[in-house]
Amino acid sequence: MTEKVVVGPITRANNEGHIELRVEGGKVVDCRSSALFFRGFEMMLEGRDPRDAPYFTERICGICSSAHATAAAFALENLAGVVPPKNGNLLRNLIFGADILQNHVRHFYMLALPDYVRGPERPPFVPRYKHGYRLTPEVEGRFITHYFEAVNISRIAHELVTTLGGKAPFPHGIVAGGATVPPDAAVILDLRAKLSVIARFIKEKMTPDAQIIAESYPEYFRLGRRPQRLLVIGAFPKEPERKTFHWPGGVVENGTMANFKIDPVTEHVRHSYFEDRPGTEPLDAPVPKPRPVKPGAYTWTMAPRYQGKAFEVGPLARLWVLGRYRRGVSAMDRLIARVTECGHLCELMRQWIDELAPDEPVFTRFETPEEGEAYGLTGAMRGALLHYLRLEKGRISRYRIITPSAWNFSPRDDAGRPGPVEEALLGTPIADPKEPIEVGRIVRSFDPCYSCATHIIVRSSS
Repeated sequence: MTEKVVVGPITRANNEGHIELRVEGGKVVDCRSSALFFRGFEMMLEGRDPRDAPYFTERICGICSSAHATAAAFALENLAGVVPPKNGNLLRNLIFGADILQNHVRHFYMLALPDYVRGPERPPFVPRYKHGYRLTPEVEGRFITHYFEAVNISRIAHELVTTLGGKAPFPHGIVAGGATVPPDAAVILDLRAKLSVIARFIKEKMTPDAQIIAESYPEYFRLGRRPQRLLVIGAFPKEPERKTFHWPGGVVENGTMANFKIDPVTEHVRHSYFEDRPGTEPLDAPVPKPRPVKPGAYTWTMAPRYQGKAFEVGPLARLWVLGRYRRGVSAMDRLIARVTECGHLCELMRQWIDELAPDEPVFTRFETPEEGEAYGLTGAMRGALLHYLRLEKGRISRYRIITPSAWNFSPRDDAGRPGPVEEALLGTPIADPKEPIEVGRIVRSFDPCYSCATHIIVRSSS
């Protein structure tokens, strides 16, 4: 007997998604991952000054705004041939790093933890599934105490963003040419103190909490597995020229590792709400026109592919390339990797703070080119982020964005091959189709950001 199971909306995520499953013999035999949220940034950017792009693309999502500012700034710098001062590079790294910390802390405690820990009998902990929890009340009580502490820790991380970027979310400190807020001795001392508080929480509470979850739910090292295809775009430049990165890029497939290249990246639209085109979408092609009613389509997310294959992006992929975590590719591996990455990032941020030079420049002036095209590539909270920029007469004539959640939550491609989340759900045993708690745990292990993943909806007046 085949049973249809719909989990929609996917809650405790950045905006809502929708998962539709077919369950047969107690296991998932087919699934569709859909993103239904309205976006329109690529079209909105056309005709604008390219210097607006870092600020404008930040509004794609509040939880990962600095990632889009970074990619947009890199794109314009690559086109203009401008190199920021050392301070400018360090400050951008720090703003971006602090923003990643606030995201990861929020994800683990506020979004993922309620899948494994029962909270008090009041919102936001209820309503919830009634089954599938196995921690003792004493342990759960300790987790809930840390849950509320994590709210303050993520706030402190946002204070770091605000100190250097003017505001959070949507900081003003990341621009093409460098940064906007010069550091002084008082600011540097404040950064050190706040980072120490965050690092202590991650080491003493967040990391042990993640280990308890892993030990209590060991089957999730088997569930949510998919083929070992991992993709990383480098993040956090070691030098202003961006020749090397603290988080280097790489492509991992079946135990082998290669350098990331831009040419093999394409997008498929057969199962997306866009007009079909022959072949796959090269990145410099215009974004296809929306087609809200399209046979066979089920999402506003396109299907990015690398060498024609679905690759997973995110902290697990980054730590695999770095050699800091290589246990497996599963729901629990993703959760542990995201927590582990926080500790590594705190180490890097201490180094960057120590390298800041008060009274040294933070910005390099430059002239905006009239014509040309360029890419802005970086890692983001959830993985690889790509911005493509084309200028004509000094204005943006084409802009294209491929986000981490577009990679992870992509639909089937032109050949009918599933995206990473769909692959991870296939074969999953569902104990109770009326309470498919397994689905939420696997989906949220990717830290979905549906507002980043989707593109645009056009409503007809007819």
